[in-house]
Amino acid sequence: MCRSQDAGDRHSQYEMLKPSTTNTQIPKPGYVMTMHPFYAKIRDLEASIGPFSPMQRVLLTTDGSVTALLEAASGHDVVIRTRSQEVTGADERRGDILGIPPGEAVNHRIVELKDAATGEVLLYAVSDTPLSRLQPEWREDLMRADIPIGKILKKHHIEGRRELDDVCLTPAGPPLAGIFGIAPGDPVICRKYRIIHHGAPLMHIEEMFPLSAFSGAGGVLVHAPSRLHVGLIDLHGGLARVDGGMGIALSEPATLLEARPSRDLTVRGEDPDACRRVEAAAQRMLERLGVKSGAAITIHHTPPPHVGLGSGTALALASARAVCELNGACVPVREMAAVVGRGGTSGIGTGAFDSGGFLVDGGHSFGKDCEKTAFLPSSYAPGVRPPPVTVRHPFPDDWHILLVTPHPDTRISGTHEKDVFTRHCPVAAEEVREVCRQLVMRILPGVVDHDLDLFGTGINSIQETGFKKVERSLQAPVIHRLLGGLCDAGAACSGLSSFGPTVYAITDSNPGGLEQAARDLLDGTDAAITTTHADNGGARVRAC
Repeated sequence: MCRSQDAGDRHSQYEMLKPSTTNTQIPKPGYVMTMHPFYAKIRDLEASIGPFSPMQRVLLTTDGSVTALLEAASGHDVVIRTRSQEVTGADERRGDILGIPPGEAVNHRIVELKDAATGEVLLYAVSDTPLSRLQPEWREDLMRADIPIGKILKKHHIEGRRELDDVCLTPAGPPLAGIFGIAPGDPVICRKYRIIHHGAPLMHIEEMFPLSAFSGAGGVLVHAPSRLHVGLIDLHGGLARVDGGMGIALSEPATLLEARPSRDLTVRGEDPDACRRVEAAAQRMLERLGVKSGAAITIHHTPPPHVGLGSGTALALASARAVCELNGACVPVREMAAVVGRGGTSGIGTGAFDSGGFLVDGGHSFGKDCEKTAFLPSSYAPGVRPPPVTVRHPFPDDWHILLVTPHPDTRISGTHEKDVFTRHCPVAAEEVREVCRQLVMRILPGVVDHDLDLFGTGINSIQETGFKKVERSLQAPVIHRLLGGLCDAGAACSGLSSFGPTVYAITDSNPGGLEQAARDLLDGTDAAITTTHADNGGARVRAC
């Protein structure tokens, strides 16, 4: 999906969800559409996310008054709240859409259509109208800004037809999410059309509403944070415990998963491997609950796997939570993680899902007849329960977290990861003691006292200590350039998340300068760059 944008400009760019690449057979919609490109796009969307509800289809395809439809559906009056309105000269894009020369005066209006009884925002709409095509009395009502377009057309008996142009999904940025009361990243449906009057475009309108709105299907949306894994604490095992970890829950990138009641278990999404993970996790949870029915699950977005952001745990837990919610079951997060096979090494992903924040976990018992008898990653520790989270603090909201994920040829996972643990463990006890010292005396006090310099000194100190030193030694040269160069560019600290390749840097000022420094340090290497913040709430579940 496209990157989030502010509400004021996000109407200018959208990205269509691609059809699913899984082998799941998607039933064709039970209604007939013409081959008009607009309807073909609806079919493509339904192939990816499942069928729209009847009300959603009506809102997307109507050539009549949307205001009247919303009033009929809600049983209440619909009122307008104008967010902005200005007369501006048409740029080239608007000129092409409206059939006018660039520079001609256009009324640009952004409004919310709200349920008058409940105050709920039902629709967000952006319209462009050439003033030269308006009669004086039409213009007066339009400029008053408190009358829906449909009611203006009806009041003045303006005959026109709606020419449907486009339909797509886009993730809600923070402003649009706030307007609709949804989570950032939740999918929003957008349709674009023109009202044609006397053979010429009278208006171009873009209308948006959440995918979860008007669905009427009793489903749930699960929004799960990603996480940074700052480091493993103890891979020496001399105290009869092993692993232990510290990390930070991240607001973005996030995992968004939708589930609806279904007789069978089906999963849709762009990544076949992610679909298999979700299906396996959901099936295990259904078996744990003793439920014979299934669920229709759609993966809307998730970070890529094996880059250090914990997408596997987020997907598995989101699937388990969705299945629980659909069946009215309440299962603790640690138990869900055990059911779906996560947390065999680190509890940070489980803790991020449960509560967010800065987290420390206490590892596993170690030795003969204990939870773990060897140094192994999670994928080779089946049946090992997630470790307990022993420390959790909110992470400062005003600390910017830069994520840089280069795309090297190899990622460390599977048997390669197992071999690394086998070859480099146990870690020397004195190095484990130094990691603990930095954690207790610098990193944790830095978080609690909002002291970025102290926190950053601790993070930088552990980069060449213990198992983190091993993880760093396996990285490509570009990773080492980033780790050193971002601190030189002003970051308080930089580090490698898990086995990478994601590098993070933290600052309380000028994240834009760090982003530019990262691009320079990449020196042409392809990479994803994101500036984000901590998530201090954990996973969110909402009915849809």
